[in-house]
Amino acid sequence: MITRVYADTSVFGGAFDAEFQRPTQAFLEQVRQGLFNLVSSAVVGREIEVAPPHVRASYDDLISLAEIVDVTEEALALRSAYLEADIVGQRCSDDALHVALATVSRCPLIVSWNFKHIVHQRKIPLYNAVNVLRGFSAIAIHSPAEVIEYDE
Repeated sequence: MITRVYADTSVFGGAFDAEFQRPTQAFLEQVRQGLFNLVSSAVVGREIEVAPPHVRASYDDLISLAEIVDVTEEALALRSAYLEADIVGQRCSDDALHVALATVSRCPLIVSWNFKHIVHQRKIPLYNAVNVLRGFSAIAIHSPAEVIEYDE
């Protein structure tokens, strides 16, 4: 079964970061191969607009493969619940919105290189606690390195 996976903005930039380049490029190649169904949003698009040209070009190349989800009232309400639960502060509300968008669009997985606000061992159970309390499923939150298929 092919997994729908929401990729936040850090994934596209990670393709050009020495520390994250290999697993990011492997993840994006596996998207191209159809191993993952890429999900994105207008939030990612807005954040990409201020990225360096090579990051924008990479995003533009892949976005035709992506399902673009809308920022809905439901996603905004879930983001507000994350903020009220103090998972992240107001100035990081777009990070919470990425998790909310992935959750309300029923993605079982979100990938990110944001270890401070998203892929963090203390925050993941908090996001999922709010999700369950609000009637949503828990979501797996990982870095691309943790989800790519490796050759044995």
